Amino acid sequence: MFTGLITDIGTIERVANTPAGREFRIRCAYTDLVPGESIAVNGACLTVRDAASGWFTAAAVSTTLERTAMGAWDAGRRVNLERALKASDRLGGHYVLGHVDAVADITEIAQAGDAQLIDVNLPASFASLVVPQGSITIDGVSLTVNALRNPSHVQLSLVEYTRRHTTLGDLKAGEQVQVEVDVIGKYVQRLAATSLATSLATASMHDQL
Repeated sequence: MFTGLITDIGTIERVANTPAGREFRIRCAYTDLVPGESIAVNGACLTVRDAASGWFTAAAVSTTLERTAMGAWDAGRRVNLERALKASDRLGGHYVLGHVDAVADITEIAQAGDAQLIDVNLPASFASLVVPQGSITIDGVSLTVNALRNPSHVQLSLVEYTRRHTTLGDLKAGEQVQVEVDVIGKYVQRLAATSLATSLATASMHDQL
């Protein structure tokens, strides 16, 4: 589990297709990563395969590549990094699983005073899981939904600190980002759907009596 608070920006040094999947060697500031630990790379939870001071490798399997933009990543790309949450850590962002839900398009970027507004066009199937002032993860960064222009058009507001300490400050209109919607919303939707289905089935049975 993660919180969406980025602790380093890494740079992909090498990309290779291996039996373990599409493998990335990433240069970073971490000095004590160990094989087997989880790390979020632009919001996608990967397993460290090899590591030493200042670098690690991780591989994305076919199912991960299908759900993310990682298949197009090349050497030189900067990526947001976050190590897995410790039980003693502060939960400064929100609950992030590192399971990317969708790849979405940046449609517009505008400046509004000291904030940068970014519009993201989400797939319609996730529209019901996003609410104003709710949480959403973009390329691994925990953000607050600033506004909903329509059910699937999400506006985000980036403060200066976020732009400097993540890769989001480099985004341009037309680029794609990896999105994870709030897991709490997913569970609520699932439970509500199950409850509604049960209620409808019960009502139907009563009508037949």
